[in-house]
Amino acid sequence: MAKPKTCLAHLSQTLFLLITISATFAATPTSESVYPTFLHCFKHYTNSSTQLNNIVFSQTNPSFSTVLQNYIRNARFNTTSTSKPLIIVTPLQESHVQGTVICAKSIGIQIKIRSGGHDYEGISYISDEPFIILDLFNIRKVYVDIEKETAMIQAGATLGEVYYRIWEKSKVHGFPAGVCPTVGVGGHISGGGYGNMLRKYGLSVDNVIDAQIVDVKGRLLDRKSMGEDLFWAIKGGGGASFGVVLSYTVKLVSVPEIVTIFRVMKTLEENATDLVVQWQKVAPNTDDRLFMRLLLQPVTSKKVKKSKTVRASVVALFLGGVDEVVSILRNEFPLLGLKKEDCNETSWIGSVIWWNDDDAFNNGAKPETLLDRNLNSASFGKRKSDYVQKAISKHDLESIWKKMIEQGKVGFVFNPYGGKMDEIASDATPFPHRAGNLFKIQYSVNWDDPSEAAAQNFTNQAKNLHSFMTPFVSSNPRSAYINYRDIDIGINHFDKNSFEEGKVYGTIYFNNNFDRLVKIKNAVDPENFFRNEQSIPVHA
Repeated sequence: MAKPKTCLAHLSQTLFLLITISATFAATPTSESVYPTFLHCFKHYTNSSTQLNNIVFSQTNPSFSTVLQNYIRNARFNTTSTSKPLIIVTPLQESHVQGTVICAKSIGIQIKIRSGGHDYEGISYISDEPFIILDLFNIRKVYVDIEKETAMIQAGATLGEVYYRIWEKSKVHGFPAGVCPTVGVGGHISGGGYGNMLRKYGLSVDNVIDAQIVDVKGRLLDRKSMGEDLFWAIKGGGGASFGVVLSYTVKLVSVPEIVTIFRVMKTLEENATDLVVQWQKVAPNTDDRLFMRLLLQPVTSKKVKKSKTVRASVVALFLGGVDEVVSILRNEFPLLGLKKEDCNETSWIGSVIWWNDDDAFNNGAKPETLLDRNLNSASFGKRKSDYVQKAISKHDLESIWKKMIEQGKVGFVFNPYGGKMDEIASDATPFPHRAGNLFKIQYSVNWDDPSEAAAQNFTNQAKNLHSFMTPFVSSNPRSAYINYRDIDIGINHFDKNSFEEGKVYGTIYFNNNFDRLVKIKNAVDPENFFRNEQSIPVHA
């Protein structure tokens, strides 16, 4: 492991820089005032004598806007009025990350850490105080060791790149993570990471065996040197609270040469309500090789002109052949009516392509499509989440359909638990939502209209439906998933950025694990340098 540059002479020189430049920031810092000072410190720390225009971008750099916008995944935060960073740093190596931490801390400027993924609330690239973005998209190597059945994955890699690099080496290995290939590894695993193999293999963090992190002192640490407490915290405690995670080393899992995928859709007129009732009994309890996601969306009825209905779509991966899954579901889930012709047998990598884009799969898309980062292509969106611990009755489902149709566009994604998720203790990682949860709900709405009125309308729809669901979901606390980041949680309760506010969202995301996360935060970052709008707070 590379040793950080923390010798006494070097630290003395850095302190000298601090003293000589402190007057520069008496007023509100600007890109013009911060950039020369930061660059001088950065060159000094990284011992770089080369031009750094392709690594450290000021607002006047012609490439600044492109670099900023490439990994904005929610167009709500890509407007002229959205706060912009003073500087963007795009490190190429570990020392660049260390230098960014040391130099940003030395001049008292907040850093936001972005790993290229789907930050729903944009907190990795917006702020209400002067800030620098540390963008890890170049730190993206994936080293696969099939003999050891492990992979070292750098934080800026995308899930698509991970899946592709595994497939290059083996057709019978995979990794349990998300179904969207443009999600960034750093944020995904830091928040837990789940996908369509969680019932068989658990979360991404359940398969992490080592990591590298740059801490608040600029030290590069692995599992042994960071200690088990910090290692525990970065396996599901949320991104950017404890340091800059540079890589995760993970265990690969076995996948069969042939897997089965299918999608079955029914509307309310086609008995979708009874199907959902039965899905709640079957999906969390069936063979743990089978993951059946349920999508629920208000749509225009094809049978009754201009009327609205709800469409239920069961989207599934089975780690086995078509005959076996059809037989299982004929017995357990007869209302689905699954037939052999509804299914496709394919390779595991083929299933990854299908889950991302079934049209591309049907048109013969190759695994190389997983390497496409789809830059600067965000739509407008809002997400919320819930956990369901008791099956929702048919009567209550009918009231939910009515509310969905009334709201207009917000849909549900029901993700079943059970299987391996029931076997792992709630405090094994910071992610607490294990046994006792039937499924997780994602509230999902996207739109194209850039107006503020549209944003207000659709976000209100999501809030209203979320409020309506209160009697049907977990309580005390009403839990949510940290990677479905929802900035509404915790606001309007206490003073902004207070410990009390942090306890609200922290308890909702982490339940009883929140107190341990706070204790670790106080130990490793007592001055709260690594912070964002929903980071782990420091207890005064």
